[in-house]
Amino acid sequence: MSVGVGVLAGILLASWQLGFTAAVIAAIVDTVLRARSNSSVPAWRRASVAERRTEVQLRRLERGGYRTLHARAIPGSEAQIDHLVVGPTGVYAVDSEKWDKRLPVRVQSHRKLFHGPFNQKPRLDEARWEASQASELIGAELGREISIVPSLAIYGPAIPWKVLNVREVDVFDGSRVRKWITKRERSLTDAEIESIYEAAARVLPARYPES
Repeated sequence: MSVGVGVLAGILLASWQLGFTAAVIAAIVDTVLRARSNSSVPAWRRASVAERRTEVQLRRLERGGYRTLHARAIPGSEAQIDHLVVGPTGVYAVDSEKWDKRLPVRVQSHRKLFHGPFNQKPRLDEARWEASQASELIGAELGREISIVPSLAIYGPAIPWKVLNVREVDVFDGSRVRKWITKRERSLTDAEIESIYEAAARVLPARYPES
């Protein structure tokens, strides 16, 4: 690109010196733009837009005694819990989803979730399985039963309900994450929150560990 700019500038300005200068400037601009548009972190190691939006909301819960782990792997699988939240009202596994806003979201008999013509049963089953695996791992670490509520926080299309339980997974608009968590009765003490959070950090490794 810079060579083309230099040649064109040289012809238009009738000066090879000005053409060379224009080529250097073009090369610098191109380098800066590439640096801004490309991250040194591979795409598969970066949080999705939906995950980042949920993370911003969950950060506001910290002052209320909530602790959150992001992008935690389920050992022995490719599965990931986007956000594991531990706080006064309980323990939650939140998977953030960005869906095409042009396709409607609907349910059938509280057992089937559709995004347009696409049945989301596999996604619901995966979210439920992830929460159950985390529950078993954390429970085994602490020597007692730990209940984790699975959920899908959806961004993009309009969700025609506040919170709906479909196949034992709470489904709601992503903007409702904080309300979904906080509008429950207190069930954990500060000491329990800390012990569950620390156990979760031990048994659920970070999906993308810092190098």
